[in-house]
Amino acid sequence: MVTAITGSGYGDEGKGKITDFLAEKADIVVRYQGGANAGHTIVNNFGKFILRMLPSGVFHSNVENVIASGVAFDADIFFSELEMLKERGVPVPKVLVSSRAQLLLPVHKLQDKFEEERLGENKFGSTLSGIWPFYSDKFARKNIQISELYSENLGSIVSRFCEDKNIYFKAFYGVETAVSYRETMNYLSCLKSRLAPYLCDCPYYMNDAIKQGKEILLESQLGSLRDIENGIYPYSTSSSPLAGFGSVSAGIPPYEIKSVISVVKAYNTSVGEGPLVGELSGSTADELRKRGGAQGEFGAATGRPRRMAWFDCVSARYGCMLQGATELALTNLDVLGYLDKIPVCVSYKTGRKITKNFPQTFQLSESQPVYEYLKGWKSDISECRQYSGLPKEAKNYIGFIEKEIGAPVSIISVGPKRNQTIFR
Repeated sequence: MVTAITGSGYGDEGKGKITDFLAEKADIVVRYQGGANAGHTIVNNFGKFILRMLPSGVFHSNVENVIASGVAFDADIFFSELEMLKERGVPVPKVLVSSRAQLLLPVHKLQDKFEEERLGENKFGSTLSGIWPFYSDKFARKNIQISELYSENLGSIVSRFCEDKNIYFKAFYGVETAVSYRETMNYLSCLKSRLAPYLCDCPYYMNDAIKQGKEILLESQLGSLRDIENGIYPYSTSSSPLAGFGSVSAGIPPYEIKSVISVVKAYNTSVGEGPLVGELSGSTADELRKRGGAQGEFGAATGRPRRMAWFDCVSARYGCMLQGATELALTNLDVLGYLDKIPVCVSYKTGRKITKNFPQTFQLSESQPVYEYLKGWKSDISECRQYSGLPKEAKNYIGFIEKEIGAPVSIISVGPKRNQTIFR
């Protein structure tokens, strides 16, 4: 059976932890989208880890981990993470990379940096990981596919790539010969032998696994509201974090995805530019940020402080609708244990209109949250391992979210560690 694990919000919902938790009973974990611009924080028996490229099933010896065709494949991060796992005593994981994936090259990161500098105050808050230049080149059909490393025509492919890039860099940034053909060929020649043991033809591999009845988890990066099609464009990522794209990236039929677990955080956070309805400031934001997550609410890949808000039923409902959520995983519930009353945004006020629908991006900056207040439980629930052991007020909070979103909460996270998880 294929299950997709997705984010309902802006990212940073805790997808890595949920994937690591569920991977114990899986055969295959597939990272299907995004690149090294965001990290998944995982705390387990081996320690605390931040993964930017590897799937979150790498800590389980029973799991085959696949990087699918839709991922912006950063080979440097890939190999550095494998080495990091080895240095920290994690058994060598089973990892496969789709030969149909495309290479994110150092020049993509350079272009990302130059563009943010050019935009100045109008910048998008890029992580400078080369993501948008990679996807721009992908849809312009200029990237280098991993399989092309083994083609007799690699030289001409690289020549065209370098020529296009140098024309672009000169026109936009006034930089001459930013990309060297010789250096690029040397870089790719080194990758050719290093990558060969990991490669698979992903669509055939995945469809064979389905025929064999294997348990498969599809792992997304970021969340619904960063989707390039339906998110807060242009403050979005450059690919689709939706479950539907999981089938495209892995090369499997969409009807094979039988379950979609949408991860929602017990409050709202965002990293990067763009509107955030109900954004908190001052000591209220600082207190919530300090208490949140395995490292406080700071970006796993960037270290940037996350922007904070209370739980937003409007955005969460919209995000879960886009994902087609069949069930929810609620994370960081323990963080709210210090509050007497917990604000929950149930609708937006935009002008004179009250709405429960998520507005167009340009309307978000003029939208104000409408809150209801739920009684807090004022206790530490991080040691709870059964739903029955949760305080009544915490159960009420869970029930309120279920009712507002319209999907059952099947997993509850009460701390960053793998075992701090309640399965209903």
